[in-house]
Amino acid sequence: MAANPPPARTRARPGSLERPINSRLYRGTWLLVGIPLLIAAFSVAKPPALRAAVPTLPPAFDKLRAVALARDLAQTFPDRSPGSPGAESARQWFAEQVANLGLKVRREPFSATIPGRGRIRLENLIVTIPGRSPQALAVLAHLDNAGTGPGANDNASGIAALIELARSYATSVSGNVPSGASIVSPAHTLFFVATDGGEFGGLGANRFAADFRDRIVTAIVLDSIAGQATSRLVIAGNTARDASAGLVETAAARIQEQAGAPPRRPSGFAQLLDLAFPFTLYEQGPLLTQGVGALTVTTASDRRPATFSDSPGRLNGGRLAQIGRSTQELLRALDQGAELVQGTSSYVYLGARVIRGWAIELVLIAALLPFVIATIDLFARCRRRHLPIAPALRSYRSRLAFWLWVGAVFELFALVGVWPGGAALPLAPHSIAAQHWPLFGLLGLAALAAAGWAVARTRLVPRRPVGIDDELAGHTAALLALGVVGLMVVATNPYALILVLPSLHAWLWLPQVQSRPAWLRASVLALGFLGPIVLLISFASRYGLGLDAPWYLAELVAVRYVPIPTFAIALAWLAVAAQLAALAARRYAPYPSSAERGLGPIRAGLRRALLAHRARQRASEQRERATGA
Repeated sequence: MAANPPPARTRARPGSLERPINSRLYRGTWLLVGIPLLIAAFSVAKPPALRAAVPTLPPAFDKLRAVALARDLAQTFPDRSPGSPGAESARQWFAEQVANLGLKVRREPFSATIPGRGRIRLENLIVTIPGRSPQALAVLAHLDNAGTGPGANDNASGIAALIELARSYATSVSGNVPSGASIVSPAHTLFFVATDGGEFGGLGANRFAADFRDRIVTAIVLDSIAGQATSRLVIAGNTARDASAGLVETAAARIQEQAGAPPRRPSGFAQLLDLAFPFTLYEQGPLLTQGVGALTVTTASDRRPATFSDSPGRLNGGRLAQIGRSTQELLRALDQGAELVQGTSSYVYLGARVIRGWAIELVLIAALLPFVIATIDLFARCRRRHLPIAPALRSYRSRLAFWLWVGAVFELFALVGVWPGGAALPLAPHSIAAQHWPLFGLLGLAALAAAGWAVARTRLVPRRPVGIDDELAGHTAALLALGVVGLMVVATNPYALILVLPSLHAWLWLPQVQSRPAWLRASVLALGFLGPIVLLISFASRYGLGLDAPWYLAELVAVRYVPIPTFAIALAWLAVAAQLAALAARRYAPYPSSAERGLGPIRAGLRRALLAHRARQRASEQRERATGA
């Protein structure tokens, strides 16, 4: 079918808004942002660290023993993926190593659904060192691996360090004094936890956090600590909360004492993006979600190491010993003052200092004000000139209904198992579920989306020449809806405004350039997509997803890692983008009046079916009369 020609644009009637946006008001409102910026500047501070434990524990972390343990685990059980025979054998190996120290292992079996693998039996192994207080400190390392390589660094190195740390406290339980160990009686109860499912979203850490969150004061996660790179602290969580800055500073101080240099941290922008879209592949994420202050010490990047670089022969024993000894000192410092750095908070590191999260939120919310005030002014001016806003709002409603239909179909497919399902946790980027696009499911979604568009389109195609007043009303309605989207983002996660603010302030000027060349309108429209594009590029590059990044984000929605309210807000934003795109392309039409729209496709189809049925009845009656005659 040939495309309809673009409707002619009628001239504006006298009194129409030639410059819809009051640029002076918009610029002046930005002065209000200066006050929050000043407050944020005064909130910058250097968080204090806990002082080193006194007296200092004699060196008890044995480098050679730790390296030997890591190599033994990696070579003997190279496939420790969840549900495999090697995973059960590795758990037995861990229990035997701990038993040699005179300690007992508590087994905590559970089951979970891993996307692309189904429901699998998993098991956490917990070694408990009783303390004078029932409140506990925890050290975690995942015992499993992806099954694609021996996993010497990821994460036999973390398990080896876990065993060595437990050895330091073995005498307080067994009464025996192993070679190189000291008699230590901790103030807090200590948990040394070998988790399962760590490579697949932190399933074991999530279960441990849910079971012990009322007892855990602080937790440390050891993951891939024998790589060639310098140590790194991972502080992001699965919610917009991080470990307390005091815990981060204490960990950094203990690592610097051993390594001679501070650990790496993400850049300020990366930290802000982690708050805007909370996501981490490391096991501190589920702990932070439960309100437990936790961080991960690692030498790896957010990309998992390649198989050839994770062989036992490539373990960096010096780095393993540095991180092991610094963790030992960190654990002792926390044992003496963990209550001072417990809990979670929000902030962004800039060098050695932090900007408090509440100050960042204040600045982001203030940055919303120029858009809101300019949009309200535009709406008021349109009302004074009696521009038809109601049809434009109904046009947006039709677009929103279409996108909600697409979202509902997507969620229905997830419910019936068309998309891989699992726990509401991050998917492993190397898994089949993250890399395999279900072709037939996507074709079905596209077909049903097309059917929904066929229904909605009849109310959105131009039926008459569209005037400049109609276009301005369409812009105003879309900007009002965009303002509501911004307020909903503030209500759910104010940090996510950094993903929305580009569209707010770029699209505000679309009415101003509506009469300009098409390339300018397209450029202003494209600027509004900057926030989502940055997020997509971050996932593609940071986690090594490449072109699979769009499907990975969709799969996060399918497993409910992205909650439904956030998904609905994203769909409302897409409806705004669709209306503004139609305006920029000169394909917009206001919602038709009752006299113009006639019957919709569904009612028209039912009417045709009814008329056809009556016609068949009349033909049948005529044949009967003819036969009877």
